[in-house]
Amino acid sequence: MIDEDRIPVVVATAQRVERVELIGALDLAERVAVEALDQAPGLRPAIGRLSVVGILSPTGPAPATALAKRLGLTPGVCETTSIGGNTPQLLVTRAAADIAAGRLDATLIAGAEAMRSAKAGHRGLAKDAFGDPDPAIGDDRLGTGDAENAVGLILPVHIYAMIESAIAARAGNTFEEHRARMGRLLAPFSEVAATHPVAWFPERRTADEIATPSPDNRIVAEPYTKRMTAILNVDQGAAVVVCSLAAARAAGVADRAVFVWSGADCHDVWEPVARPDLTTSPAIAAAADATLGAHGLGVDDVAAFDLYSCFPAAVEAATEAIGLAPEDPRGLTVTGGLPYFGGPGNNYSTHGIATMVDRLRTGDEGACGLVSALGWYTTKHSYGLYGTSPPPSGFVNADLSARQRDIDATALPVAMTADGEGTVVASTVVYDGESAAMAPIIATLDDGRRVVAAAAPGQLPSLSGRNVVGERVRVTGQPLSYEVIA
Repeated sequence: MIDEDRIPVVVATAQRVERVELIGALDLAERVAVEALDQAPGLRPAIGRLSVVGILSPTGPAPATALAKRLGLTPGVCETTSIGGNTPQLLVTRAAADIAAGRLDATLIAGAEAMRSAKAGHRGLAKDAFGDPDPAIGDDRLGTGDAENAVGLILPVHIYAMIESAIAARAGNTFEEHRARMGRLLAPFSEVAATHPVAWFPERRTADEIATPSPDNRIVAEPYTKRMTAILNVDQGAAVVVCSLAAARAAGVADRAVFVWSGADCHDVWEPVARPDLTTSPAIAAAADATLGAHGLGVDDVAAFDLYSCFPAAVEAATEAIGLAPEDPRGLTVTGGLPYFGGPGNNYSTHGIATMVDRLRTGDEGACGLVSALGWYTTKHSYGLYGTSPPPSGFVNADLSARQRDIDATALPVAMTADGEGTVVASTVVYDGESAAMAPIIATLDDGRRVVAAAAPGQLPSLSGRNVVGERVRVTGQPLSYEVIA
């Protein structure tokens, strides 16, 4: 039997963008937290947990503790998250599970980034955020392993570009052809961002403007242009308040409630080099299916989506795994996505959740919305379903532990040294301005092991603009390098 009092709901949201004033990330987080709490002042005494999404901007080791003091709150727990864009949804799912189980009445989740201000010279460090570090929540493993690190393959844009090369090759597209396809995928995202009040780039971009290389839209890493990549240089913050329906009623804000229906977390094979198929995401399929299936729903029952969109590959993997057409008339985002709305570090999906809640609150009765959140390199996935009415089966935190073991077991063996031939499964050419700077590959050796290798000296000129997925290479040395076999 469902205990209606323990149904988790979101009753307050706040979002801000700062374009002029130089500001620290913790100061921005404070502003959105105050705004959210002001929407439900009666919940202040009930806040039992304050969670801060891990801040990448200079702040200090204890931002949650400092934020609680600034807000005049005395929660039993102050915590921050590990690195990962999946963590905002993970925090909501975890809070909802604790609320449904009677372990928590209300929580404040807040985050912010002030990369623009930091780049402009604002130190950002908050004296009150120094002291014993806040407890960290989430999987804190690095997103790459020794094989990727050995050739300097660490930056998200480089690894996602390699994943994209595999998607392009599967579709039979050259890099140029695939850019056109990605332009068509992303143009509707920019249209949504153009109408969002806190979007960093509130302007519509055509598919050609996104896909065509130009002096102000250079190729960053084949096949990506600048306008296809997440924009980190932003000052944005968001916060949400999650509580039980009973607490919302007691605080007089039940009329603002949007219900948390279900959530699920899963990750793909951790190291990108070891994934059997770089073009797909079994973990997204598992998390989305479990989140929707908890209430017997399918993708056709969802009114709105916000798919994590740091790079096109993340969107393409999600649409395929969920069963969404890229041109679905419902749209793939409610914010506008990380390249256009903005990519405030780990905190983008707090904006996604807040925007989804606001949309549902003013939408049709009985509607539900699906939010996806992603960490590292299409690695960590958190999915959440929100509705305008109570969940028919009560809140469900899906258990994917068995599916996770199955996914982990598919990891391929990885070699750090080799002297032999293999076939390329992913590639990119990284540019420094107009010059090719590096051209890493992931390849499967003839003995079945996977490797990451850098282009041998003298190879770069012949690789520029070229997708070598499917081509044969000879791999040698330590760290590994390769030459394409003619």
